[in-house]
Amino acid sequence: MSDLSEGMPAPSVSLPRDGGETVTLSDIKGAVVLYFYPKDDTPGCTKEAIGFTEQLSAFAASGATILGVSKDPVAKHEKFIVKHDLKIALLSDEEGDVCERYGVWVEKNMYGKKYMGIERATFLINDGKIAKIWRKVKVPGHVQEVLKAVEAL
Repeated sequence: MSDLSEGMPAPSVSLPRDGGETVTLSDIKGAVVLYFYPKDDTPGCTKEAIGFTEQLSAFAASGATILGVSKDPVAKHEKFIVKHDLKIALLSDEEGDVCERYGVWVEKNMYGKKYMGIERATFLINDGKIAKIWRKVKVPGHVQEVLKAVEAL
């Protein structure tokens, strides 16, 4: 578990995205909304991705780029994007290295069964530093909350 806190430098990210490019966090100008989610095409993750897509122009108007990260392979991301007409970049962290550095690869518990998985979390990064962290995110209302924080930068 990483002990990231607001004001700290954001751990570096360089991951493949849908379409075959590699996205490197330090190359992006402006604010970045880096959100981690458990799995493509599951109900909560789909709602969250659609929510960020619906608000994409508002985030862009505030100078923010949205990047979703899960351990799903790029090919699965591409199917997810086409199926739900998503307009955000989805990065593939198949090795889990970035998930580890952001402290979102955690032990989960469902119906008494313990397993490792991605904790739904969002990091607002500005000028290479973490401006705000949301952990254990609940999807309803989350996109609007993140947008308010971006607009307040």
